[in-house]
Amino acid sequence: MPSKRLSVVVTRRLPEVVETRLKELFDVRLRDEDVPMTRAQLIEAAQEADVIVPTITDSLDAGLIGQMGDRLKLIANFGAGFDHIDVETARQRGILVSNTPGVVTDDTADMVMALMLGVTRRIQEGLGVMQEGRWDGWAPTAFLGGRLGGRRLGILGMGRIGQAVARRASAFGMQIHYHNRRRLRAETEEALEATYWDSLDQMVARMDVISVNCPSTPSTYHLLNARRLKLLKNTAVVVNTSRGEVIDENALTRMLKAGELAGAGLDVYEHGIKGNPDLRNMPNVVMLPHMGSATQEGRVEMGEKVLINIKTFADGHRPPDQVVPSML
Repeated sequence: MPSKRLSVVVTRRLPEVVETRLKELFDVRLRDEDVPMTRAQLIEAAQEADVIVPTITDSLDAGLIGQMGDRLKLIANFGAGFDHIDVETARQRGILVSNTPGVVTDDTADMVMALMLGVTRRIQEGLGVMQEGRWDGWAPTAFLGGRLGGRRLGILGMGRIGQAVARRASAFGMQIHYHNRRRLRAETEEALEATYWDSLDQMVARMDVISVNCPSTPSTYHLLNARRLKLLKNTAVVVNTSRGEVIDENALTRMLKAGELAGAGLDVYEHGIKGNPDLRNMPNVVMLPHMGSATQEGRVEMGEKVLINIKTFADGHRPPDQVVPSML
C-alpha cells in the first residue's frame, strides 16, 4: 500500500512548471492570489501541513513558528536568503529549514554589473530624457559618465555571488578587491586576481565602487554605517543587491543629497519595499524592485531545488540544502 503523500503548503505563486510538479509529487495547497499570506493565514496553513514553502515576503519569526503546531517538519524556503526565518527556533522545535543556494548566482552578478553601468554611464538620466521627448540632439559634453575599466571595485562578501561579480568586473578591466569574513584560498584569490583587505575601513576608503554581496546577519547589520560611509571617496559609487539592512540607508541618502557620493545602484532597501522617498528623485541613483534573481531560468531552478529538498525529506533523508547552525 503506498505511503501517504506529504502535505505541502506554498505561500506564493511559483512558475507554472514548478507548481505542476509539486501537484504530481505531493498533496499540495497552492495560492490563487499572488500576494503574501497574512500572519494568521501562515499559522493556519502550517498547522495543517508537513511542509511549508515560504518566500522572502513571509516573516517566520519565533512567535509565529511557535504557533505552527507539531505537524510541520520542514520549511523549504523558495530562495537562497533565509534571514526572514528564525532558524534557531525552528531547530529547537524539530523543524528542518532548507534553502535554494547557487541558482541565483549568475543572475544577481549580472544585475550588479547592470547597476554599475546604470549609475556610471547615467543610463537612467538618458532614458528619462528619451521617454519624456526632451532630447534635442547629440552634444560632445552631454551625459558624460565614466568608464568602468581601471576603477577599483571593493566587494563586500566574497561568496558565490561576490566571486561571480569579480569575474565579470575583471572582464570590464576593473581592479578587484574584497573584504570577507574569511580570506579565500590562495589559488582562488590568484584566479580572480583579487586583493584581500582585512580592514573594511581601509578598503572602502580606497575604492571607486563598492558592491554589497554579503548576507544579512546580526554581524552585517549596518556594516556600512554612517561612519564607514564617510570614509568613501566623494567620487565612489555604492551598489547593493544583497539585503537593505547592510547599509544605513538614511545615512546613504544624506550623503548622496550632499554630493558626498557619486551615486548608488540599489535593488534592496532597508525600510519596506520602496526605500527612502528622497532616493527616488535623485538622477544619480538607480532603484530596482528586487529584480536580482528575476529570470525565468533562475526561478524555475529555485523551484527545482525546493522540489529536491522536499522529495529527499519525504524519502527519509536530510534535505541537501539544509540550513545548519554554522551558516547563521
